[in-house]
Amino acid sequence: MFFQEDYNAQEEAHESPQASGPRLFFRIIGQEAAALLKLNLIFLLACLPVVTIPPALLALCQSVRRMLADQTVRSWRDFWGSFRRSWRQGYAVFALTAAPLAAAGCGAQFYLRFAADSPLFYLPFMFCAAVFLTAVLASSYLYGLLACGRRLTRETAALALRLGLGRPLRAALAAVIWYGSLTVMLLWFPLSGIYLLLMGFSIPCLLALFFVRTVLERFGGEQEY
Repeated sequence: MFFQEDYNAQEEAHESPQASGPRLFFRIIGQEAAALLKLNLIFLLACLPVVTIPPALLALCQSVRRMLADQTVRSWRDFWGSFRRSWRQGYAVFALTAAPLAAAGCGAQFYLRFAADSPLFYLPFMFCAAVFLTAVLASSYLYGLLACGRRLTRETAALALRLGLGRPLRAALAAVIWYGSLTVMLLWFPLSGIYLLLMGFSIPCLLALFFVRTVLERFGGEQEY
């Protein structure tokens, strides 16, 4: 009977499904609420010099990714460890994503002003809009790949671009969560000040990485440092 009980226990453990979807997300929120609060405060502290925002953003993504991987997160140690280790990549990936976003966004706005007078301006406007959307989608996967432990190489950037074009839905959801929530909160500032202080960056980062995690697990793989 003892063997039968042991066998049944092993069978139940084997058949019990892993948490996924909303169940996984809310489980992480429940278990890591204090760590998310600390990460948000540490991120804001790291962003105070302004010029440190790029490496701080990557360090936040890498720290939050540990939660999704069901790893122990020590907010202060993990964040500053990632910050010191990946600050060069932080500046590089920020420039790689911000430059096309800014150029394409300004170009689309510029050509749209003249499109009412001449429909020909719609062509460069559509091109700039396509570049802008592509950069947004690719940036979701690029930060996700770096958070998984990949180095910022030509292959990683190309993979992020392919995933952005081939798997756009999850990247779009991640971008809406990150860019959309940040834009709304900045427009509502100072009413949104408490939200931004407590969880305005860590929770959107967790949600954004949560949406792209299955695509990265299937197509992106991981390269540990």
